[in-house]
Amino acid sequence: MRTLIRIVLVLIVLGIIGGAVMAWNLSRVSALPSGPVPSVAAAKIITQPIADGPNAEQLRRGQYLVRMGDCLSCHLRAGGEPFAGGLGLNTPFGVIYSSNISSDPTNGIGNWTPDQFYKAMHDGIGGRGQHLYPAFPYPWFRNLERADDDALLAYLKTTKPVAYKPPENDLIFPMNIRFMVSFWNVLALHDAPKSQAPADAPPDWSRGAILVRGLGHCSACHTARNLLGADKKGHDLEGGVLDAFVAPDLTGNQHTGLGRWSVDDITEYLKTGRNNRASAGGPMGDVVTYSTSLITDEDRHAIAVYLKSLPASPDADIAAADAGSMKRGAAIFSDACTGCHLENAVGQPTLFPPLGNNAVVQQNDPTGVLHMILAGMRVGPSPTRPSPLTMPSFAWKLTDQQVADVTTYVRNSWGNKASPVKADQVSTLRKKLDLVNVRLTDNSGDQP
Repeated sequence: MRTLIRIVLVLIVLGIIGGAVMAWNLSRVSALPSGPVPSVAAAKIITQPIADGPNAEQLRRGQYLVRMGDCLSCHLRAGGEPFAGGLGLNTPFGVIYSSNISSDPTNGIGNWTPDQFYKAMHDGIGGRGQHLYPAFPYPWFRNLERADDDALLAYLKTTKPVAYKPPENDLIFPMNIRFMVSFWNVLALHDAPKSQAPADAPPDWSRGAILVRGLGHCSACHTARNLLGADKKGHDLEGGVLDAFVAPDLTGNQHTGLGRWSVDDITEYLKTGRNNRASAGGPMGDVVTYSTSLITDEDRHAIAVYLKSLPASPDADIAAADAGSMKRGAAIFSDACTGCHLENAVGQPTLFPPLGNNAVVQQNDPTGVLHMILAGMRVGPSPTRPSPLTMPSFAWKLTDQQVADVTTYVRNSWGNKASPVKADQVSTLRKKLDLVNVRLTDNSGDQP
């Protein structure tokens, strides 16, 4: 009997640890390179007019909530059809494939009842009673009203049925045991506290808080995690790591956050994926293409008002940059970067962002900037800016030390102040991005 009790206790502990670690990492997933390139054409699927009918208003509501929740980004794979799923989500423990949420009755959710859908959105329990991994952001979706869940399901049942079965998840033991997520749910899954509007808050502040902390699930990427994989207390929306990307600080910090941005700057960024300060690439490019560019001006404004009310995150301690690295970085910048960003890094408004006093450049974690330099970046298109802009990869041209030098230079020039970058940091990310076999030349070489 004692042996049995010990085994049960060990399994519980393993479940808690496994569930916590899994939640930490799965809430930070990013699409594999095989993911689809975001397109305005695909986004039109969720903006098609809905004809009048008995439940037309509910369907229109559900369609809008699909846009607000950015459902298409995850449930569309390269070469696949909208909502059919199958997009591989890369985690340290293997790959999770997004589910089919089309109206197909066998592989999708065409036969789901409103109660089943509510349990998935509110408790992370699938239609067959299985625990869903926190790659599906039910910790945020659970803050929706029941009527909104019903509207979402009603709309999804009108989508084209796609008889596609996503691949089985490829996770290592014990992360492949779904039941382990239940331990995490007990410890970390809680209703979000009601946001209290400041005394001088504009009327749409509360609406912005609901969108950011609910269906918009912004903190899923923009907040660091504690040991249980839940939002780290006291670090709300101060930025987080998304696999090989960095989700920037959204607080009022003047260096790493939105302290220098106006409400209009934020709303323009959400609508077009670009403004005079930054451009949206990587996972945020998808968010703009399939979500924020397709919601109302009023909701974009409410989000911006709420974000501008967040107190500034504390500044990190920053080591001084090496003079030699700065000198070498300046030469590399002049050679490789001024064609778009110009000599004084002033950029070209809404085309190539200025690099001075740039919050993305100054993030405490340099991974985001290194990713852009090594792998390039594609700005997500939007209805008002349908032509995407692209930053090329420099992995073929710059060595690890050169990337470190130019990144250090950019992060400490034109009013920027951020930690210097080491060559081994670049090497680690280059391997993670699978760019180790890209041919390197000296700075005078031609790009292959």
